[in-house]
Amino acid sequence: METLLIEGSAKTPTIKFDAEQGVIEIKGRSIPENSIEFYKPLIDWLEKYSTKPKPNTIVNIQLEYFNTSSSKCILDVFKKLETINKGGSSEVLINWHYEEDDEDMSEAGEDYQAIINVPFKMVMVQE
Repeated sequence: METLLIEGSAKTPTIKFDAEQGVIEIKGRSIPENSIEFYKPLIDWLEKYSTKPKPNTIVNIQLEYFNTSSSKCILDVFKKLETINKGGSSEVLINWHYEEDDEDMSEAGEDYQAIINVPFKMVMVQE
């Protein structure tokens, strides 16, 4: 599989999915006009990737802000990862990066951690 790269903008995060390494990065702000449409390529790639995942899949999330519709799409991404993790052919680890003073992002990470059954690591970033 080729690498999926979606360049970020003022309203959308950069998404990089290196299928050869099994590394996914989502970084920036997520307030797209249409969240479902924006995240669809990533969901589709995860679907393809799930047929032959790498033994370890690392997910690095570092969002400054996301809106409500993005939060649902992020959960959909996490559910795909949960399916990959449950399949037993790949160990998935989600690293949720948040800034030290950003309580909203910290709480959002904790909420996701409580909902999904995937190893989830909270990573505080020093400013």
